[in-house]
Amino acid sequence: MRSFLASMTDSLGSDQATADAVVFSNPVSLPSVFPVAEFAAAAVATAGVAVADFRYAAFGAPARVAVDRRLAALWFGFSLQPIDWVLPAPWDPIAGDYTTADGWIRLHTNAPHHRVAALSVLGVPADKPAVAAAVARWQAQDLETAIVGNQGCAAAMRTLCEWQAHPQGMSVNRERLIDVRATEDFAGPLNLSTAERPLSGIRVLDLTRVLAGPVATRFLAGLGADVLRIDPPTWDEPPVVPDVTLGKRCARLDLASAAGRATFLQLLQQADVLVHGYRPGALDRLGLDARLRRETRPGLVDISLDAYGWTGPWQQRRGFDSLVQMSVGIADAGMRTLGRDRPTPMPVQALDHATGYLLAAAAVRGLIERLKTGRGFEARTSLARVAQLLASAPVTAVAGNIGAAAEADWCDSTEATDFGMARRLRSPLVIGSTLLQWDRPASRLGSAAPTW
Repeated sequence: MRSFLASMTDSLGSDQATADAVVFSNPVSLPSVFPVAEFAAAAVATAGVAVADFRYAAFGAPARVAVDRRLAALWFGFSLQPIDWVLPAPWDPIAGDYTTADGWIRLHTNAPHHRVAALSVLGVPADKPAVAAAVARWQAQDLETAIVGNQGCAAAMRTLCEWQAHPQGMSVNRERLIDVRATEDFAGPLNLSTAERPLSGIRVLDLTRVLAGPVATRFLAGLGADVLRIDPPTWDEPPVVPDVTLGKRCARLDLASAAGRATFLQLLQQADVLVHGYRPGALDRLGLDARLRRETRPGLVDISLDAYGWTGPWQQRRGFDSLVQMSVGIADAGMRTLGRDRPTPMPVQALDHATGYLLAAAAVRGLIERLKTGRGFEARTSLARVAQLLASAPVTAVAGNIGAAAEADWCDSTEATDFGMARRLRSPLVIGSTLLQWDRPASRLGSAAPTW
């Protein structure tokens, strides 16, 4: 856990004394062949260290960082418990792992257009037995290539060694865990409030979707930031929205339209932080390249992520946590080590969640740069690069002892979400006397106007 924390904080240039002083309590394990619970605690601690450094830089208020390892691991699952209502099913019926003629492949079909892409390659209707029969006739990597080439999402299962030897694996492993740099544009002072709510007054424009980016901006909202999430007109992600829109206002804009871009640029003019999860070049194609963003908002803290890395032959590839686990060898390592007969990923989407906390930490590091020098800041990472850090740990079978969330893990008060009353997990992190706490309940996408 300490080695994970050192790698994460070193990549951000965090204060080493603050990182060394982090207090971890309440140890648990998750059932995995990788140290997922330790990874979770380290990622949460990394975000906490960044906030402690910011508190000191902004307010002269030193603070010790404390992480409850049990709560950190639980937050890597689902932070919300509905009261008298039911969350939507997490997966589309067609999504899942399928045997091929030579191995395994995972189809990710939660988005309707991704389902259409996969089914059109297979030439079958949306019927799981028909899909399984069609997949079985393909070589795994041939089918992966065909579906990805048809603008869909799929990942053949590879071993850890195969990924290390793959051109994309080699390229990603040469990237920094978090690539950070100060820019040469300048802005005026930040609008700050108090050390207890250190990000109150900070405006965050959120252009992210499932799941790492929303985790990052949820964290920033928990420290007082004004987070405005922007989604396309028809986008939805029902299984995770109640979990990740906590503390945010959620609006819609069509960035492919002139009117949508104009509104977005007006919002950007008043933003301090932009977090986006578009693949390399995607914002450029929408007419919102990095140069325009900086001209629009000098001093911007510009934070970005993608799935498979920013270099290499797969840098444009669509991806999600479950697909990256298949590609990089995590699912195969679980299957082999535990003697299972099918891919065995981690019990939580740890790549998404860990990346989210690292992105949040990077955003806070950028605010420190802005505070000290007035300069803007850029940072980026990927699920695949974060996976490389986790996969560098020894592989050992762990039964896991965490169990389900207990009564003491939930906040005393209830949350009036747009979906119904719910309970939320307690904060896994304390920075001095600062806890994560949110000013708004979870809301539906498109429920707010695109305005500050």
